[in-house]
Amino acid sequence: MSEQRPDTHHKALRINLDARRYGTFAEIGAGQEVARWFFQVGGASGTVAKTISAYDMAVSDAVYGASGRYVSRQRLQSMLDREYTLLLERLDTPRGAETAFFAFADTVAARSYSHAEDGRGWLGVRWQTSPHSEAAQIIVHARMWDRDNAHQQEALGILGVNLIYGAFYLHAQPEELIGALMDDLTRDRMEIDLIRFSGPAFARVDNRLMSLQLVQQRLTNAAVFTAAGEAVEPAELIHRKPVLIERGSFRPVTNVTYDMLTRSLVQMRSESDPPGPEPVVLMEMTLRHLEATGPAIDHTDFLARVDTLSVLGLTVMISNYSRFYNVAGYLRRYTRDRVGMVLGVPTLARLFEERFYPDLDGGLLEAMGLLFKGPVVLYVYPWKNNRTGEMVTVDNFRVPSHLQHLYAYLRARGHITSIRDTEVVDQPILPRGVLALIQAGDPAWETVVPARVVEEIKARRLFGFRESGPR
Repeated sequence: MSEQRPDTHHKALRINLDARRYGTFAEIGAGQEVARWFFQVGGASGTVAKTISAYDMAVSDAVYGASGRYVSRQRLQSMLDREYTLLLERLDTPRGAETAFFAFADTVAARSYSHAEDGRGWLGVRWQTSPHSEAAQIIVHARMWDRDNAHQQEALGILGVNLIYGAFYLHAQPEELIGALMDDLTRDRMEIDLIRFSGPAFARVDNRLMSLQLVQQRLTNAAVFTAAGEAVEPAELIHRKPVLIERGSFRPVTNVTYDMLTRSLVQMRSESDPPGPEPVVLMEMTLRHLEATGPAIDHTDFLARVDTLSVLGLTVMISNYSRFYNVAGYLRRYTRDRVGMVLGVPTLARLFEERFYPDLDGGLLEAMGLLFKGPVVLYVYPWKNNRTGEMVTVDNFRVPSHLQHLYAYLRARGHITSIRDTEVVDQPILPRGVLALIQAGDPAWETVVPARVVEEIKARRLFGFRESGPR
């Protein structure tokens, strides 16, 4: 065991022996698994002011207020609010001068006789970094993959200890804190798909970068945040709703990229019969897109992409998925409604290249089966072949002869369709050339980028923007 990465036992023991720390544990849904660690390692009387489990819904509502969903961010927040407030009301006067108080809470749906689905839960800690300091807070959302209740409870207990330990001793290094959440755990047991830091201790922390860290450090395969920069648990956003997703580097978003999205959205709405919920729009960037700038992801460049998408009111998803079928499978965790994917003809051509699927026993055929397992539609934007002058659409798109029947079947089933009402697009500047023009101070880029994005880039000098010189 290294000093930097103690195991769960030693983390809990260190906290118990830290005379400054004193607080409350409130746990609902998977036993008192976090508090149990502090009792079993010894010295808990110096740390634990109270533990509580309000399992009965009526009791839980009486303590924390009514809630539409009991395993939710809102219920977790009400638990943290109440327990931390009560702690200060009761103990701040007699011992606040030498004590940094904390409240830990979790609300969890673990596997059980009545709940056979995968486990998931919200965990959070609010604490003082020093006596009388204004509280800091971290909340996380976790999905638990163990196949039985006992192991899910065990994993939850470890995660809770890791979270509390990280809050107390690693809060000045949030990236290290994130990595340490998985100490003594593995990805086949646990996935953490949301983390949110708040309070004065994290005044300089950008939660969008923390979402990126979750994916970079492989705590999850994807993380989502809104145009306002708020990290969200995917189910909060897309549960049982249709989804429209566009994948790209967005460096920056261009008129064509945005036109592809807006026309697909109009079309997807019109195809809902009867009319259903408004589709949730996601702009997905993969680690591969972000790592194209070098071996280390440039955070300034990443935030520039996010900021330009934000001015268009768009929600961002970061993932480590290189293949479309992985994205479709991920979205199907949360919704059985329609999933639309926006792409151009060149990307459609790559989907039908068999060399990209050597690891699948069924090759391209298996990939297509995985991709179109459910109501998935590819909305394909036309492409002008500048060499021949031909405008290529899904109607005249050509695949190798042995794949023609497969392509015809997918077309007939409605899985591949043209984006309607598009004009012939003659993009004078390729997307990869836009960035070069921005950095060279050539104003030609302004004609191929949405006006609001142009304003944002110029006002904040994003992507290495340079003022154009005299002409």
